[in-house]
Amino acid sequence: MDWKEIQGNWVLVPLNPIGIIHFLGGAFVATAPHLTYRWVLEQLAEKGYVVIATPFVNTLDHIAIANSVLLNFERALERLRDSSSLRKLYLPIYGIGHSMGCKLHLLIGSVLGAERAGNILISFNNYAAKDAIPLVEQLNSALAIEFTPTPLETNKLVQERYNVRRNLLIKFSNDTLDQSAALSKILQERFAEMVTVQTLPGTHTTPLGQDLKWQTGASFTPLDALGQWFKQEAYRDLNQLKNAMLLWLNPLSPP
Repeated sequence: MDWKEIQGNWVLVPLNPIGIIHFLGGAFVATAPHLTYRWVLEQLAEKGYVVIATPFVNTLDHIAIANSVLLNFERALERLRDSSSLRKLYLPIYGIGHSMGCKLHLLIGSVLGAERAGNILISFNNYAAKDAIPLVEQLNSALAIEFTPTPLETNKLVQERYNVRRNLLIKFSNDTLDQSAALSKILQERFAEMVTVQTLPGTHTTPLGQDLKWQTGASFTPLDALGQWFKQEAYRDLNQLKNAMLLWLNPLSPP
């Protein structure tokens, strides 16, 4: 299964798809999601999910970015359906976002009203521009540089208009950037029994982990044993993230 570039998106299409994932990454690693999030996205595709990862460049206007990534996603989906790559008439669509990608999915489900079977929101943060971009502090405060919508406006939009009922919020045990707690309260007030919050071991950058290709020699040596152990330890957090997402996406199928 190889990555394909379709309408500005990076796409993986398994042979017998069971669902579609629209993936949006974090602010400074979202320009090449097929590289920065390669391992976790390929794991989802191996389990039968079409992955459409939409790159974006961060600006202050987050509603404009949400509009752009949704349009690119829909163009890719239309191209796939026209080419008969998706034979089934209906496949559920899930949004998965990491960090700023979560905010974009929230805006897509609030301002733009896109229908989703559910969203997985990993390491959500909703900082003001001065906290998210250090350079802003060095600029003249009279410029009043801020994201659109602001953090407070984002919360209000989600509180009043977010239409995706089923949500999984994942936060990591060692993540000082995470703001999932505040978001979970808003979502649980809106969709009481449909919001799951899960804390996993890891850090804000855990989803960016990549596979370590450890090749053993003709005979298995102590060095090979050390390499296998290191790989197992390094990817324990990443595997737990993968398993948590797969179990939520399809509770009846083992990860």
